[in-house]
Amino acid sequence: MVLVYLLFVVGLYLLVKSANLIVDGSASMAKKLGVSMMIIGLTVVAFGTSLPELIVNLFAALKGVSGVAFGNVIGSNIANILLVLGITAIVGNIKIKNSIIWKQIPFALLASFVLFFLTTKTFFGNGNDFLLRSDSLILLSLFAVFIYYIFQMTKKSGKEIASIAHFDKSKLKIFLKISVGLVGIYFGARWVVDGAVVIAGQLGLSEYLIAASVIALGTSLPELVVCIVAVLKKNVDLAVGNVIGSNVFNILWVLGIVPLIKPLRIPAFVEFDIAIMFFATLLLFVFMFIGKKHGLRRRDGILFVLLYILYISYAVIRG
Repeated sequence: MVLVYLLFVVGLYLLVKSANLIVDGSASMAKKLGVSMMIIGLTVVAFGTSLPELIVNLFAALKGVSGVAFGNVIGSNIANILLVLGITAIVGNIKIKNSIIWKQIPFALLASFVLFFLTTKTFFGNGNDFLLRSDSLILLSLFAVFIYYIFQMTKKSGKEIASIAHFDKSKLKIFLKISVGLVGIYFGARWVVDGAVVIAGQLGLSEYLIAASVIALGTSLPELVVCIVAVLKKNVDLAVGNVIGSNVFNILWVLGIVPLIKPLRIPAFVEFDIAIMFFATLLLFVFMFIGKKHGLRRRDGILFVLLYILYISYAVIRG
């Protein structure tokens, strides 16, 4: 039993370190292709930091623990906005471009709303309590629209480039980084899911709670590391693009892919958590218009972190 707990902790560590390797290697590759920093944040880095959620959810679906799958995505998205952007704003004020405010954030809001609608079919009495392949196709179709939009942005972005890593690495080193990262994420996700099921059973807690708190925090650490480093290096576009892009990836891509493999049972109380996720995204959107500059200030970051602590406290009390 001690081994299960040990592998759970090691798994979380592997998820974080492996995601960092993938982000570093992928960003280096994107730099060689001449892609702008905003595009890197919304796509390459967002995909890399969303890989832990994807692999964790695939294992969860195969093992039939849908609470882990939903809790991981929703908990990670809430953590990304309230905790990751909150801490990042405390470290250094975040100024956000109008293109992010009016285009990327509304798309994240749309993704949250669609997920809420798909999971409340039972509540409205016109569906079942599973996320099915038909629902998956809706999410993936929206994801295709998002990718197309990013592609259009790429055509207009020109050659605006900023540096977040050591881009002079050889192609072999880049390939090795990405390969080692993928292997690490595979084993990390497997150990985390196995451990979550055992821990939930022993402590009498729901698998959803473990996923929405402990696992979500673990899989959000890559976003936190990337955002703090990006802000300290004055690459704010990368930080915000990473979080918004990652949240869109988590809903439309991660929860879109998993039901294709196996239908996901919808937890009975998940609508409330999705509503919190939507509210957090809406709060981020609203805060962009407070003050003279569009962005998050240090006091906003403190509020975000306090709201996250409040959410986790409620989740623990709920069990």
